[in-house]
Amino acid sequence: MEEQAEIKNKFERISEALTLKPSLGLGCGTSKTRIVSGLSCEITEGDWTFRTDMPEQVGGTATGPTPGVLGRAALGSCLAISYMMWASKMNIPIDSLEVEIQADYDDGALFGTSNTAPGYSEIRYMITIKSTATESEIESLLNIADRHSPYLDVFANAQNCIRQVQFIKA
Repeated sequence: MEEQAEIKNKFERISEALTLKPSLGLGCGTSKTRIVSGLSCEITEGDWTFRTDMPEQVGGTATGPTPGVLGRAALGSCLAISYMMWASKMNIPIDSLEVEIQADYDDGALFGTSNTAPGYSEIRYMITIKSTATESEIESLLNIADRHSPYLDVFANAQNCIRQVQFIKA
């Protein structure tokens, strides 16, 4: 509960600052991804460095998780963090919280053998939460947090994607 009290305090301080000066909430996240070898990629953003790759059976070397793993992890962790932040804000004690992401896909779209869309056909998220709060309180918490979850919005709604190309002649 001490952690949740600290989360609540910081949540309220940031909310107050953003209410007074909304421009503080505006930003642009920038990551760079480069092919290291074959299908293996290195992703950097700020001080963080990640690696992705594809399984050997599709030409990768399996030196890291696939982009799909990171995408599902982004959604699951964003939901879990959002639930904990809002539980703290709403004084709802959480003993444990887990989010499982299941995403259905057809790899035939990636390899040009299927007419389906290359993205997920359906995403399901299951929440396991242990709390002394009532089911009604938990349901309210989940509904509020879902409305404010950035990655649930990214996954649920089309985003405006703009491609720009810089060509360097070899």
